Amino acid sequence: MSSTDYSSDTLNGMTPDPVGARRVVVLISGSGSNLQALIDAQQHDRLGGEIVAVISNEPDAYGLKRAHEAGIEAVVLPHREYDSRDAYDGALIKVIERHEPDVIILAGFMRILTPRFVQRFLGRMLNIHPSLLPAYQGLNTHARALADGASHHGCSVHFVTEELDGGPVVLQAELQVSADDTVETLKEKVHAREHLIFPIAVQWFLEGRLQYTAETATMDGHPLPPYGMRLSHADAAEELDEEIDDA
Repeated sequence: MSSTDYSSDTLNGMTPDPVGARRVVVLISGSGSNLQALIDAQQHDRLGGEIVAVISNEPDAYGLKRAHEAGIEAVVLPHREYDSRDAYDGALIKVIERHEPDVIILAGFMRILTPRFVQRFLGRMLNIHPSLLPAYQGLNTHARALADGASHHGCSVHFVTEELDGGPVVLQAELQVSADDTVETLKEKVHAREHLIFPIAVQWFLEGRLQYTAETATMDGHPLPPYGMRLSHADAAEELDEEIDDA
């Protein structure tokens, strides 16, 4: 799919939708499976707002097709066309602000954000990470968990701060690692849990229940513990209709 099928970062005359539903902008770099989970939640009135734009730094990201098919504006902003990270983030800020979002969702956006960008949207950005933070910040989380012989793994939704994968954790879903698990099987199981909890956290935020206050995540006005709220392996498996090994 060509990038010409989507809006350019230089598009002018963009007018925001009438005031109404809370507005969501989603940043992606790849296939957009978490984007699809958010789209599905919106279509079933379980998101608490409307995805008004999907922005990708990769012109060929499949997530752009998902957005297009859902009738959501899909914008390509290729990072390779900018001579520095700061220049790119400056352009990205402008594109995001045209859409006047209430929240910015990082759904597989494979860019390290500059402090300037983070501070501009601090408290309004949520990310999904494939580990039980603070364990395994960064990349290759599944391989690292297996190499360590971890008994549990999972995923985390957290607020974005200047520390990579270090912002306050909101919600986690746990996975019990089996002896025969591989990187691929862990990836599949963790993805399922990401798709389960990410829309829930976004809805909480858009409803005003989840907030970022004084470098802490709060739920209904109460500070969350360091690991946020956690869905156990058994509870997540039940929600996903997975078989539970009682051995």
